Amino acid sequence: MFSVGKNLDKIKIKRPGVEIEPEEVFWDALVQRKEQTPFKKKLEVPLKSRSLKILWLIFFVLAILVFAKSFQFQIVQYDKFSALAQKNKFVVSKLEAQRGIIYDENFEQLVYNRPSYNLVFDKAELGGRENSKQAIFSKIAWILGVKPESLEKKIDSAENGSVLISQNLDYQKLILFESNADELKGFSVKNVGTREYPDGSVFSHIIGYYRESGQNAGLENFYNDYLSPELGEMKSERDVYGEIISEEMVKSSESGDSLVLWLEAGLQKKLYNTMSVQIKSAGVKRAAGVAIDPKTGGILALVSFPSFDNNLFSQGISQDEWDALSDNKDMPFLNRAIAGRYVVGSTIKPLIAAAALQEGVVSENTTVNCQGEIVVDNPWYPDQPFVFKDWMVHGITSIKDAIARSCNVFFYTVGGGYKNFKGLGADKIKEYLDYFGWGGELGIDLPGEVAGFVPDKEWKKEKFSSPDSIWMPGDTYNLSIGQGFLSVTPLEVAASYAALTNGGTLFKPQIVKEIVDKDKNIIEEFSPVVLKSDFIDKDNLDIVKEGMRGTITYGSATVLNSLPVKTGAKTGTAEIPREGYYHSWITVFAPYDDPQIVLTLMVEEGLGMHVAVAPTVKEVLEWYFSGNEGTEGLTK
Repeated sequence: MFSVGKNLDKIKIKRPGVEIEPEEVFWDALVQRKEQTPFKKKLEVPLKSRSLKILWLIFFVLAILVFAKSFQFQIVQYDKFSALAQKNKFVVSKLEAQRGIIYDENFEQLVYNRPSYNLVFDKAELGGRENSKQAIFSKIAWILGVKPESLEKKIDSAENGSVLISQNLDYQKLILFESNADELKGFSVKNVGTREYPDGSVFSHIIGYYRESGQNAGLENFYNDYLSPELGEMKSERDVYGEIISEEMVKSSESGDSLVLWLEAGLQKKLYNTMSVQIKSAGVKRAAGVAIDPKTGGILALVSFPSFDNNLFSQGISQDEWDALSDNKDMPFLNRAIAGRYVVGSTIKPLIAAAALQEGVVSENTTVNCQGEIVVDNPWYPDQPFVFKDWMVHGITSIKDAIARSCNVFFYTVGGGYKNFKGLGADKIKEYLDYFGWGGELGIDLPGEVAGFVPDKEWKKEKFSSPDSIWMPGDTYNLSIGQGFLSVTPLEVAASYAALTNGGTLFKPQIVKEIVDKDKNIIEEFSPVVLKSDFIDKDNLDIVKEGMRGTITYGSATVLNSLPVKTGAKTGTAEIPREGYYHSWITVFAPYDDPQIVLTLMVEEGLGMHVAVAPTVKEVLEWYFSGNEGTEGLTK
């Protein structure tokens, strides 16, 4: 053997005339193998100049576009996209707090906050997960028992990023959601406080209701700014996958302030339940009652019939329940105490008497001979005189007797004049009714108050065409006994009688007495507000009160003479177009020497006179002045 590596350079192959080195042999063999492969030649074609320019142009345009978009995103729209990025990175969620409570004057709680759970959808949470969107919506729809299309439509049509999907979830739905929560991205259960009203229909026209949607009524609406809590804020930081990596309390939550009312809950329940029984037995559905403190204007009780259960609105109302309420011809949502306008009949007479005494038209000793009617000449048809009837012949009647026995002829004469007797006249009557608060809003702290209406000559001239536009003596006569075009609210009647009995001060009616914090510390007090005063002398008011005392002792309300305290009152029976039916009124103040309560009741369209009002007042005031026993079980 020999070493090729060492001796190769010494080896040479000799042919005739040719001397071949070993390297050449190896090189030729290599070239020969390459030439036997499929690629025997390698072609190289240089790019044309035009093609190269096009490629460079395309590259240049793309570079410009990338640069422009980068400039747009990073410079022109930096603030926008920075905010969006921060929004995706940081999420600020609201921290709930309790809504304020509503108490009566003795701190009896009238409203409660109960736990409730709402299903909420956050559009940002779902992000771009379009592939899983339908599956998530389908499962949520199954849990709620609704169609997926309706759920998707509700979400798509919502303007806000956070969408309220369902309120007050029941236990079964909560369990189903919690067991599938990991798969339901974007949906979450929110613990909120639902308002619960233990005596719903008893207080509904006062308290109203609160809804998460913001559609509120009554005190819940009027004092919403006080009752609403200050929501706290929690700032959460998320990673690119939406997972929370840190949380920070930005603002702590604070409970809403609470209301303390002038209202006496026991009196409210007693009035509501007694009146409910009485009007039902009389076959009547529509009525109203107001009790007021004549020394302050504070509302002690306020009811309206028919009523409604405000829990339906705070906790969820079905379509059938809504239809039954909204289609009810008796209009249960109408607060008749402050928004129902009615002719008042003889209820007006103490006010007319006070005005006539103040203007010197009559004195305590003035008498009118009542023969059951007055007859007024008809200038157009002398053979057809105008006849204005009384309900009975009263004979010689003084102002006190005229109030006690409700003598129409006396007030025809005092109000409109007769023969040689010059009466107050329509203008003076309107002036004094305005002093007593008739014909204008009194400003009670409840939404929906309506002003009463007192007619005058100018109104009639604009309202009717000639000759009906002429103000006739009969118009003044009708106005003097509370008939004709006049219409006022039960609240106006109660407030005016408070002024009659307290010495001549018209107070603004108020429901809320003070605002307190969660520890019942007073934040704000609502002192009595005087609207008008000193428009009637006390001596004249005392004469009127004596006449109202006569109503109890020998007049039209002797049924109240057995009450445990001395009282004064005035009844009213207002004629309406429906024959045989009347609006029945009564207003009572007690105790007579130091009035603490004025109670006005009105029953709408009762068959016959004084329907239900006197028995109701008797039972309520017997309870009120006999130790307030027996309020238990007076709910609903």
